[in-house]
Amino acid sequence: MCSAQASSAQAGSAQAGSAQILPTGPAKVIREDDIIQSVADALQYISFFHPADYIAHLARAHAREASPAARDAIAQILVNSRMAALGRRPICQDTGLVVVFAKVGMDVRIDSARPFADLINDAVRRAYLDEANPLRASMVGDPLFERRNTRDNAPAVVHVELVPGATLEITVAAKGGGSENKAKFVTLDPGASVEDWVLKTVPELGAGWCPPGVIGLGIGGSAEKAMLIAKEALLEEIDMTDLLARGPSSKLEEMRISLYEKINALGIGAQGLGGLTTVVDVKIATFPTHAASKPVALIPQCAANRHATIVLDGSGPVRLDPPDLSAWPQMVLDAADGSARRVNLDGLTREEVGSWTPGQKLLLSGHMLTGRDAAHQRLTDMLKAGTPLPVSLDGRVIYYVGPVDPVGDEAVGPAGPTTSTRMDRYTDAILGTGLLAMVGKAERGPQAIEAIARHRAAYLVAVGGAAYLVSKAIKAARVVAFEDLGMEAIYEFEVEDMPVTVAVSAEGQSIHTLGPALWRERIAGQP
Repeated sequence: MCSAQASSAQAGSAQAGSAQILPTGPAKVIREDDIIQSVADALQYISFFHPADYIAHLARAHAREASPAARDAIAQILVNSRMAALGRRPICQDTGLVVVFAKVGMDVRIDSARPFADLINDAVRRAYLDEANPLRASMVGDPLFERRNTRDNAPAVVHVELVPGATLEITVAAKGGGSENKAKFVTLDPGASVEDWVLKTVPELGAGWCPPGVIGLGIGGSAEKAMLIAKEALLEEIDMTDLLARGPSSKLEEMRISLYEKINALGIGAQGLGGLTTVVDVKIATFPTHAASKPVALIPQCAANRHATIVLDGSGPVRLDPPDLSAWPQMVLDAADGSARRVNLDGLTREEVGSWTPGQKLLLSGHMLTGRDAAHQRLTDMLKAGTPLPVSLDGRVIYYVGPVDPVGDEAVGPAGPTTSTRMDRYTDAILGTGLLAMVGKAERGPQAIEAIARHRAAYLVAVGGAAYLVSKAIKAARVVAFEDLGMEAIYEFEVEDMPVTVAVSAEGQSIHTLGPALWRERIAGQP
């Protein structure tokens, strides 16, 4: 991250008792168009380029991973990252809530009559409606009642800080719902252990935040300050490998290493499938606090990990240089390696679904439906009212996804899974229609697992953070219901060799319970 240079000021002479006047040079003028274009370009940039530090640490995690399921998941994330970078298409279909941190130099004048947030929102609209690489609009205007999509992903969440200097530093981040929803806050007693609370809390996050990623901790200040510095901590360079090599030089670094090792010893692993790496780093930021308080915020960063910093100095818009992709490992995923079972969705039976086992790899081909929260709500409302459904679910498989719009000859844009636990409340009713299986990401709750077992259905997971890779298995797509819901409409996909893993079997056995338990035991037994 680039930092602004503080400008110097010469103190003028002053008589005793008079105000001191500090002469300054002319203000550095930064045009509003330059801000809008620079931020829009940065948002496009982070949609398809991972930070190189994350890729380096993820590649090391892949090299040492002993769990086959976790190793395959990490490989898919790495392959997807390289494909997205080369194709200039989104890493993840959830192109995120935009968060901006701006450090405005006090020798800067922004040439605009509008609020700074309006400029950022114009940049968001320009980036997300870009015809060459349209990004998914996920923001709803009214969070309580109508929840109607704004269709352009505005507004952003904007934080502004005044600092010395003559530059405008802007850090942009795109935070997906799956990881943002897992943010936690607690006010501990002053003598309570932060580490104990973190190690109790991380397993409760489930896998919806798409590990392996980064945990950001904000400790101190007030409730809102702790949350803010936790999120800012996620923007720091990932340096755990270097820290482990040189050793800690402070109590804070000792705590980072301790939490890194203890979180990974939980055995949660990539995508919650069980394995050696759950986090590639732990970041901690602190701030002075009230003597009676110990506010602690925890925010996970998912495998998409999208952020970048630009610095404007008045000379024009800023463009980020593409990363050197030679740092990205070149891997080939062989769909025909014999370890996966091929499934014909167009001839799928409940008997075949009943033969699947937790952790088994499948390659799906044929036709499947899609549906997320809004579609599930409508379907269950229609079932309660006795209204015929707009599409039959009998004998079908449904994919929890909200795809990015296609460009060129794409059948669909990046189309990775959304967090499945949000569909738990609808699962029993939807399975009652004759649905055979569901595809999503992360674990299912007890209510959903009980329904899956009772209906002799199955739940499958695709890799969160591999949306562009998954989209290449989708050969055709058409809207079949609820077109007004935009990305939440029900589509019919025609897929070929779409890779998934059996997460919950027809007997109700869950890989998200079995996998971490197995690897926690194995890790505990290692020297």
